[in-house]
Amino acid sequence: MTYIDTYKHKGLRRKMIERLKARGINDNRILQVMDEIPRHVFLQEDAVPEHVYEDKAFPIWAGQTISHPYTVAFQTLLLNPQKGEKVLEIGTGCGYQTAILAKLGAKVYSIERQRELNEKAKYHLSLFNLSARLVYGDGFKGLPAHAPYQKILVTCGAPYLPEELINQLDINGLMVIPIGEKEQIMTVIIKNADGSIVKEEVGKFSFVPMLQEKQDINQKIFFKKT
Repeated sequence: MTYIDTYKHKGLRRKMIERLKARGINDNRILQVMDEIPRHVFLQEDAVPEHVYEDKAFPIWAGQTISHPYTVAFQTLLLNPQKGEKVLEIGTGCGYQTAILAKLGAKVYSIERQRELNEKAKYHLSLFNLSARLVYGDGFKGLPAHAPYQKILVTCGAPYLPEELINQLDINGLMVIPIGEKEQIMTVIIKNADGSIVKEEVGKFSFVPMLQEKQDINQKIFFKKT
């Protein structure tokens, strides 16, 4: 399987990277990976190339959206994933953020409650020969079978901090989660050795809501080997 990535796409992507730098994204690893992974491949075919690399959210399948490039970069910067770390992502979507994490070398487990998006993400990751465990299920419950996780990233708006995700976070682990109803506060959680947590709020964002009540979370795991 192949994808099209023209000189025009690459030029627009470099402009996107320059805008991210201007807004304070200063981790060269993240910038390089976002330059290497073409965002347009994760969008519907009728997406206009000139708009794809602007700092905009775009509609994707199943009535959901792909986050702004800045939001993806900012959450990744806060998470600071390192090679070999076990990372749980809540909200796979079309797989763009998943691909960023995998490309950075993290061992990614990702949960998506929309079956159509779960299938799209499988396809998109296969285009780049990236490894991830993609699960169709309820993100509120996490993925306890593979816990604990050194990092957890939530890419949808959580109305509250799910206790089950805290339980699955490793000691000294870090979670990045947007919390709130209509508008979310990006929140960084660190879990102490005694199980208590430290919270830091780092700005307002807007995400699609985090939904629940999927029953087959431990089923249908996809793992593609490099």
